[in-house]
Amino acid sequence: MVIESRNLTKSYKEVKALQGLDLSIEKGIIYGLLGPNGAGKSTFINIVAGLVKADGGELKIAGKPVPGAGNEIKNLMGFVPQELAIYEDLTAYENISFFASLYGLKGKERKDKVEKALEFVALSDRKKDFAKNFSGGMKRRLNLACGICHEPEIIFLDEPTVGIDPQSRNHIMESIKELNKMGRTVIYTTHYMEEAETLCDRIGIIDNGRIIAEGTLGELQRTISENELIYIETADFAEKAKDSLAEEKDILSIAVEDGGILIQHNGNRNILGKIVNRLNGIGMEIRKVESRMPNLEDVFLSMTGRTLRD
Repeated sequence: MVIESRNLTKSYKEVKALQGLDLSIEKGIIYGLLGPNGAGKSTFINIVAGLVKADGGELKIAGKPVPGAGNEIKNLMGFVPQELAIYEDLTAYENISFFASLYGLKGKERKDKVEKALEFVALSDRKKDFAKNFSGGMKRRLNLACGICHEPEIIFLDEPTVGIDPQSRNHIMESIKELNKMGRTVIYTTHYMEEAETLCDRIGIIDNGRIIAEGTLGELQRTISENELIYIETADFAEKAKDSLAEEKDILSIAVEDGGILIQHNGNRNILGKIVNRLNGIGMEIRKVESRMPNLEDVFLSMTGRTLRD
């Protein structure tokens, strides 16, 4: 395993950010780490990066314990943060060159890798332009180049496509696939389920500081596909409906999502009638009812009771 944690814990005063996190990531895959805000993703990444020290548990990177592995391990990793880590008053070339120098690259080797990174993110023709003059998508691509210029074996990408145009988003996603083809291990966090479905070989769902589900997309879908899903679109009262339906023994989970509720049940043929009667009883306007096969969003809602953006 390229990254392996066992019973990792971390608290900030009264807040338990990680509560016994167990996670194993194989070399050479794209691993999606998904969780609602406050689930523990950032704390885990900060511990791996050496920015925060865990309270307990074990963490190994490339088979070596952290902390204690030193710069050898740090140079194996590249981080592309959600917040842009670029300098507006430097050119694209100067930005990448600066970050390359932090990893000890010098002289011709640094120059060659900076040029290679510029080409990789399609910014070679803008290398002399100041970052402050770039569009949001170009800044994201520059951010990526700064994080991978030293050609790390393990790359952490935290929301790399937030707030950008579709063209830049597609370019970044294709770049991630290309990095993976080169043998790089990518740990990817995103609030866009379709990105995780498209890119990731394996997906871990983290909530309340623990991994609550892990596997391929198909494996995760099968965790709830043996049961049935009903989606009810409604005008209002979604939270009230959740409380009312919780009394039905054939209902396994209820999640409120934008515009309605998602209900997982055990397949009882009479359940739909019971649901409709209960909702009518509290005055809910039902706009649409549909059965559907689970996608990744459904899996997430079923397991956490929240949408990814909550």
